[in-house]
Amino acid sequence: MTSAKIDIVCMGEAMVEFTRVNSSKGEVLYIRSLGGDTSNCAISAARQGVNVAYLSAVGDDQFGKIAIDTWLAEGIDVSQVLVDPNSPTGIYFIDPAPEGRNFTYYRAGSAASRMSSISSSRALLSRTAILHLSAITQAISIASTEPSFEAIGIVKKNGGRVSYDTNLRLNLWDLEEARRVINETLTQVDILLPSLDEAQILTGLDNTEDILNFYLQFEPEILALKCGIEGAIVICEGRKEYIPASNVNAIDTSGAGDTFAGAFLAQLIQGESPFEAARFAVVASGISVQGYGAMAPIPNRKQVLRAMER
Repeated sequence: MTSAKIDIVCMGEAMVEFTRVNSSKGEVLYIRSLGGDTSNCAISAARQGVNVAYLSAVGDDQFGKIAIDTWLAEGIDVSQVLVDPNSPTGIYFIDPAPEGRNFTYYRAGSAASRMSSISSSRALLSRTAILHLSAITQAISIASTEPSFEAIGIVKKNGGRVSYDTNLRLNLWDLEEARRVINETLTQVDILLPSLDEAQILTGLDNTEDILNFYLQFEPEILALKCGIEGAIVICEGRKEYIPASNVNAIDTSGAGDTFAGAFLAQLIQGESPFEAARFAVVASGISVQGYGAMAPIPNRKQVLRAMER
């Protein structure tokens, strides 16, 4: 077994995504892709040229094969993706509507939600530079919460850093439970990547400065608050900087925050400061909203650098 350092390990659940589109002939068609916040983050980071592994479980079914084949095509290490013969891979449907998008999930009892231990992944986690996970990773089932803390402990013990996105899905758990688990996790997080709209719900605060101060009390090394069309606010070592968003025509914002996270972490791995990393990540996120679906529009490094030169 190699002892080489893994740049980024993303942990969570991926699901096969079906997005409804209307054909020119009036037929209803579905475009198949792969979704899931930490999977999107992994793909975003991999497309920036760093080495990435994914830690999860999929069913021993066609959807699980699609997920694994997708990660392999992106150059992502899948050695710690367990194939569960007794549980399915989650799937979901996206139906665009005038007021936004409607989601229908089929993830109850999925293989990822039944992962109760990551003991077989200790070797990988012990040589991980950055572990990235999200609140969704912890929310998909009661069984999935403990493995997240187990993974964090292994990475921290071996000198790695923990990146955390406070992605909030109230269809998976109630607000008080979400706050309890998320705030407990924040005490161990080095790189904190919340989104402003969800942070307002989680903290009960409306003012951006109050939200920043709330999260700073947990003393993350880096705080990058994603503010959608307003860009991002980055705080590190007492310095605060506002990073404006790219001026783009957004078509679909699916995965924009995940694209930001992956690009941001990749830039940190490549030696950039958090502020330069955020400038890069904001441009990457802006590119990702100009296409349909969460995964397909995620740009590679050359595309981002080209856009930054304009």
